This record gives sequence, structure tokens and C-alpha cells, in this order.
Amino acid sequence: MQTIKELFHIKYPIIQGGMIWASGWRLASAVSNAGGLGLIGAGSMYPDVLREHIQKCKQATENPFGVNVPMLYPNLEEILQIIIEEGVKIVFTSAGNPKTYTQFLKEKGITVVHVVSSLKFALKAQDAGVDAVVAEGFEAGGHNGRDETTTLALIPMVKEKISIPLISAGGIATGAAMFAVMALGANGVQVGSRFVASEEASSHPIFKQRVVEAKEGDTQLTLKELAPVRLLKNKFYEDVNALYSKGTTIEELQTLLGRARAKKGMFEGDMEEGELEIGQVSGLIHDIKPAAVIVDQMISEFKAAQQIMQNVQL
Repeated sequence: MQTIKELFHIKYPIIQGGMIWASGWRLASAVSNAGGLGLIGAGSMYPDVLREHIQKCKQATENPFGVNVPMLYPNLEEILQIIIEEGVKIVFTSAGNPKTYTQFLKEKGITVVHVVSSLKFALKAQDAGVDAVVAEGFEAGGHNGRDETTTLALIPMVKEKISIPLISAGGIATGAAMFAVMALGANGVQVGSRFVASEEASSHPIFKQRVVEAKEGDTQLTLKELAPVRLLKNKFYEDVNALYSKGTTIEELQTLLGRARAKKGMFEGDMEEGELEIGQVSGLIHDIKPAAVIVDQMISEFKAAQQIMQNVQL
């Protein structure tokens, strides 16, 4: 089996998650330049905007980078065509059936990785021919799995059954957490929330500061009837809760959610009415740093954790 570093031709097995409203070309190129794999988040981009970000990322780094493509978004075929035309060699797919486009992309010479939240979907992704899977635990921010399986339980269960490289996601913001999931069998990590609080993230500065201020218990998974999503608690979250308390319908939830609610919060900085997607690990994020510093710090912490474990006696 290839290592994650060999698969992507990167220095460190750290992948920056392709998050909506946070993962533009500046963040992706900064992470790639630091030795990880940067991902542009196509989910919040119109096709022409995605093309612009890919072109700027190519100018900003000579290292590999990729694009994350949520498969339930509109303009999917146009987005994939742009990725092919611009020569992107790594695609992470999510929120859809990997059988739909995996072989099509691989025939174009593209390395394909699919994001899953359960062993069942990891096996389906492997059967579809993906090169690796990201197994994302319940702790993760943004849209999440319905099974509520935590990273600590999910990673060894997936590792036991698949034969392709495994990337762990959900609750990973430190090198110690990276060491822990790799001890459980992961070959690398995908990091989202920690990179939201980076200087290069395209999310609004007010949202970044709100992430830094978050404490344990400040996030909650909700909207399971639509698509489960982990949010920071704010007025919008409380409005959702109020609907649930009186006995809501899917139609009422859809009306409240409306359109562009995530953009309003994470990109435009409306901390009251916006949808603020972030992981539980936000309680461990205490500052906003350059992406390269975050990568370097994670590697230093990983090595320190290795050293501590070498000295542990049972």
C-alpha cells in the first residue's frame, strides 16, 4: 500500500479540508507550500470562480494541491470539466455516490479520494475504485454522518476492513491528535477547523475570532432531517431549536434555513443569523496563525507525542 505522502507527493501526511467559505486558493497554496496537501473547496464556488481559484493556486505553489467536490451541488459536470481542463490531479469527493464519477476521473489521470462517515460507505468507496478514503468522525464540523460514530471508534473499524490508504478526519487540530489516529491505523489526517482559524482562510475575520472564542459544548449537530450539520450555537441555532421544541416539519426547517445561510455567517460575518459550521475541536483552538505555522506546529507536536510514548512503561 502506498503511503499518503507517496500517493499525493507531499512532505507531510496532512490534508487541509476543502471547506465551504474557508478554503480558497490562498489557504490551499499556503498548506501545499508548507508540505501538506491544500484543497480548494468547490462547494461554495460558482464554476467560473472555481476556475479562477485553481489558476491562482497554480501560480502560488509548485506543489500538489487538490479540489474538494461535494457531489450533491448543482453544476457538478461543469465543475468536473473545469478541474480536468485546468489539469488538477487530485480530487476529493463527498456527499454523494463515489461510483458516479470515480472511474471517469481516474481515466483522466486524477487521484480520487472519497469522504465517508461510516464503515459501510468506506467499503462502497473502495469498491468504486477510489485511491483512498477520508473517514470523518462525528466530532467534525459542517455536514456530518447520520450514524454519530466518533473518530476514535470509526478509524480502527474502517482500518480493519479496507485495503486502501485511510485518512482520518474529525477532532484533529493538534499533532498529538494526529499521532493518536495514526496509532489507530490512519495513514494521514485531514484537518478542517484548525485551518479555519488561519490567516489565509477566506472565511470572515469575525467568524475566525468566534471559533477562537469557542468553548467545550459550544457546537451542536442539528438539522438531521435535511442534512446533519455541526454548528456553533447562535441566534440561528436557537431559532432551529425553537422549531424542534414545538414539533417542526421538514418544510418549516427548509423555510428557516432559506438560501445562503452558511455564506451569511462564515463568509459575510453575520454571527447572529448565519450558519456557523465548525467542529467540536474548536474548543482547543486559541489563536489565528499562518497556515505554515499550523503545519509546523502539528509536526512538532506529533514528534513530541512519539517521544512521550517511547518513554511510557506499562
